[in-house]
Amino acid sequence: MAGYRALSRAEVEAMERNGCESPDWSRVEVKRGFNPDRVKRVGFYGQIKLGALEGAVTFAGADLPAEISDATLIDCELGDNVRVTRVRGHLANYRIGDGAVVTDVGQMVTRAGAAFGNGVVVEAVNEGGGREIPMFDEMSSQFAYVMSMHRYRTEMTMRLQEMVDAYVAEITSDVGVVGEGAVVAHVNEILDVNVGCGAEIVGAAMLKNGTVLSEDGACSRVGASVVAEDFIIAEGSSVDSGAILSRCFIGQGVEVGKQFSAENSLFFANSECFNGEACAVFGGPYTVTHHRSTLLIAGLYSFYNAGSGTNQSNHMYKLGPVHQGVLERGSKTGSSSYMLLPSAVGPFTVVIGKHMTNFDTRDLPFSYLVEERGASYLTPAMNLHTAGTVRDGDKWPDRDRRTSSNKRDRIRYEVFSPYTVERMMRGEALLNALYDKTPREVDHVRHNGVRIRRLVLRHGIRSYAGAIDMYLIARILGRVADGKGLGPSEGEVYDACWADVGGLLLARTRLAEIESRIASGDIDTVAAFNSAFARADGMYERDEWAWVRRMYRDRTGDAVEALTTRDLAELRAALGKLRASAARKVLADAEKEFGAAAAIGYGVDGGADEAAADFRAVRGDYAENSFVRQMQERGSKGGD
Repeated sequence: MAGYRALSRAEVEAMERNGCESPDWSRVEVKRGFNPDRVKRVGFYGQIKLGALEGAVTFAGADLPAEISDATLIDCELGDNVRVTRVRGHLANYRIGDGAVVTDVGQMVTRAGAAFGNGVVVEAVNEGGGREIPMFDEMSSQFAYVMSMHRYRTEMTMRLQEMVDAYVAEITSDVGVVGEGAVVAHVNEILDVNVGCGAEIVGAAMLKNGTVLSEDGACSRVGASVVAEDFIIAEGSSVDSGAILSRCFIGQGVEVGKQFSAENSLFFANSECFNGEACAVFGGPYTVTHHRSTLLIAGLYSFYNAGSGTNQSNHMYKLGPVHQGVLERGSKTGSSSYMLLPSAVGPFTVVIGKHMTNFDTRDLPFSYLVEERGASYLTPAMNLHTAGTVRDGDKWPDRDRRTSSNKRDRIRYEVFSPYTVERMMRGEALLNALYDKTPREVDHVRHNGVRIRRLVLRHGIRSYAGAIDMYLIARILGRVADGKGLGPSEGEVYDACWADVGGLLLARTRLAEIESRIASGDIDTVAAFNSAFARADGMYERDEWAWVRRMYRDRTGDAVEALTTRDLAELRAALGKLRASAARKVLADAEKEFGAAAAIGYGVDGGADEAAADFRAVRGDYAENSFVRQMQERGSKGGD
């Protein structure tokens, strides 16, 4: 092969003096710059290729000489200026990239026909099966969602499986890779694992059949005592501190650690998983669980935050653990919350307490679901104007940790969108119907497994109506301000109903069109799939505008295109009032964090004055709080 040459007799003698051996030195080839004095106590077996050994590598903060020592190499290719030392078993069937470090490893082997975690089937969402997702390096949250949640499209599902099979066949190899500049150190066993450029695997206990994707600017890390089998870890992610993974996909910018354990689960962009455990979980972007006593099981999650002790049951001791849950984007569960599956939680809903009945609140978003004396009570729209909801909408874009060159998961962060506002419209209509048919003497009504107090129905209707109007008017005035005009946009698609496809919001018509093209074979590669969803994402604003125009007309009877200057002025005034009202409600919620109850525990060795002073020293003043000032500014801008 070009660039390589046979060893000279002098080089062989030098290495033999250094304790090296080989049954056939003619099978060891080297590049220009190779230095036999830097090869000590190494056994060479099979076909071996060695690069230059004349520079240094940086490891653990120190510059160490490139060298090969105390190792047994079998059918390996080592790049320029690597450091391979203290391999206690053997290093077999690996290509080690330039400047990489492999040190203090028990054994590191690639077997024939390895796929490095690609093609492994993850039984997410439903432990009983039926929603299987085959992992692969280039998998996006959209691919996994369509594959698992739309199984009723059998032809499409078959085509998606064919795409994965083709991808797996292409990357299957008898040789593993440790990428340029990667570090593999202090690991007991590595079997059939590819390691990307710049990745760090330091202190892991065992890694089997997996891939650690990594690149410049988005280096991944696998740390102390990690045990992982049948896995893929995407670029810029961290799996550390005793985590245990089995049949898991860890997406870009994800952090896993503190003894978290997971099986048959997927966690996509920017998720955080610590202390607890997961089983059969589809964790869409920003799925967060931080607490030791938390179990997530058999569910679909997205933009989700799990309180400590969160738990679900998916087993009724009849046909096995076949029940599944859906927690739509923005949902949260409080400490020690429990849900009996199957259940479904609407967008941006907070679940508190132990819920022993199956429920479906997807048509009542932005609500609180609380257990009282064994019953599940829902307060519609209660979460619309809370500080937490506003902060969530602001923080998610700022907390995107992905720095890779290709951000595979397509994400829409909008709290208010056709997806959530259409749900509010459903909720508004539902609450009106319940109010109209409920006698005054009735304390509460029942709906889809929950109870709603009659006294909160009107409040929920008004809250939904105000939020809907504020969204529609803001989008109309935004178009005017941007000079885009109030007419249709080229290429727009209208659909009354939208979908949240693994974090991407899009009209269901557009989703159905993509899925039909997959089923027909028009989209027949992973690259084509990703391109189709990228184009759909790029049409979000146009499709949203088509939805806003239609909904405004249906709601008011007026066509957006016919709005006059006077009409727009009236809308601007109305928006100002709506925004000011919403800001006041959020500020009132935020002010609770500065009330007397919030100050309990401050000034422990003094009186009331010391407590107040201690609170201000730690928490600051309400008026000076950055969030409070931001909300006051939003309220004062009104319709501007």
